[in-house]
Amino acid sequence: MQTAAVFEQQILQEVIKIGDKLPSVRELSKEKGLSVSTILQAYYHLEGKGLIESRPQSGYYVRFNPSRFPQKVTKSNPLDINKSKDVETIISEVYDDFAMPGIVKFSLSLPSPELLPLAQLNKSMIQALRDLDGNGTLYESVQGNELLRRQIARWSIHWGGNLKADDIISTSGCMNAIAYCLMAVTKPGDLIAVESPVYFGVLRFAQSIGLKVLELPTDPDTGVDPSDVKKALKNHDIKAFFFVTNFSNPTGYCIPEENKKELVKLFSHHGIPLIEDDLYGDVYFGSTRPKSCKSFDEEGNVLWCSSISKTLAPGYRVGWVAPGKYMEQIKRLKLYHSITSATAQQAAIGNFLANGRYEHHLRKLRQTLHANSLQCIRGIGDYFPQGVKVTNPQGGFILWVELDKKIDTYQLYQEALQHKISIAPGTMFSLQDRYQNCMRLSYGMQWTPEVEKAMKKLGNLVKTMM
Repeated sequence: MQTAAVFEQQILQEVIKIGDKLPSVRELSKEKGLSVSTILQAYYHLEGKGLIESRPQSGYYVRFNPSRFPQKVTKSNPLDINKSKDVETIISEVYDDFAMPGIVKFSLSLPSPELLPLAQLNKSMIQALRDLDGNGTLYESVQGNELLRRQIARWSIHWGGNLKADDIISTSGCMNAIAYCLMAVTKPGDLIAVESPVYFGVLRFAQSIGLKVLELPTDPDTGVDPSDVKKALKNHDIKAFFFVTNFSNPTGYCIPEENKKELVKLFSHHGIPLIEDDLYGDVYFGSTRPKSCKSFDEEGNVLWCSSISKTLAPGYRVGWVAPGKYMEQIKRLKLYHSITSATAQQAAIGNFLANGRYEHHLRKLRQTLHANSLQCIRGIGDYFPQGVKVTNPQGGFILWVELDKKIDTYQLYQEALQHKISIAPGTMFSLQDRYQNCMRLSYGMQWTPEVEKAMKKLGNLVKTMM
């Protein structure tokens, strides 16, 4: 990919400008002494990222320059005001639309099935049903399938977790793990602090068990600043913090390593637990996986939650938590609420991880999603009104888009649905009257002409609403 990297750098530096024609495949092959297939592979790579396009009978042209991204979203500034809209209704509507046929699901922060290794997963499931006692009909231990926990512990080496199988409890997805954590470290009436905007499932569950929620200012690149955490600790009696530390949902930020270290030290000093959602950490676009707060946890104060729902098999509902010193509380909660987790699915994922297939799959998934993120940002730049602001995540599945203050994205959602396009309105991601002009867009699907057409239509609807 060296040839592709050279051209990408020249496009970034505007040595080659938007609209310029690239050398023909044969011309470049002759000049560089490389095979035609090597040059084509480089051009396909650049085309997949949305940087160049092929024009029939003409050649390859520069289409987009990442340095010309739309404006960046600014740091949030939540106020202590309750929301007046019935957001539960909005969330229900958005989720109900998932089952509608023919929908372009910009609202869904998941990989589409065509990006998943379905045949290999099926083989792992068949093997699990063969090998398990009772062919998977019996209960697992409360802590979860041993093979799965052992493989999760082995995988934690990639981010400095150094976990053991006995450090982990399996759950029914990541949200189930987070729910157990919130119940373990709080009681009704307690105050928890979260980033803002934040995944709506956490907000709704916290409310359902009688918790109060403080929303903290959040930078779209670096997340919650330790200085804002210190202010919150000084002014409020906070019982727990919840952060999506790597490629957050919905803004896509990644907390810098030095900030993670400082936060872990700060929470340890105050004796306050951090519930860490690391659901997206494996979907990074750079050269190495970012570490988690759990990487720096020496006292068991970080409850690290994750799952394969965003990378491998959303419907299997296999998640886990490494709860540190809260192990016994989480085990009891799991026993009382569900006894155990689904036996066959746990074993199937354990088999998949043990066979070394996961990293191969992730490499392909990361490449596709990185290209999709650039395509999505390029599409916003091409089709949306000037002045739109958008995040530029370095991993994950989603973009956070800020439109003109006149735009109500719930109204946009309703308009778009008439054209079989689904978005996630920004108001879902806060308990306050905020983010009405924002939306979350997912790029977790194959980027096809139909998706491009839907992006163009969405941009035109925004222009009409202006």
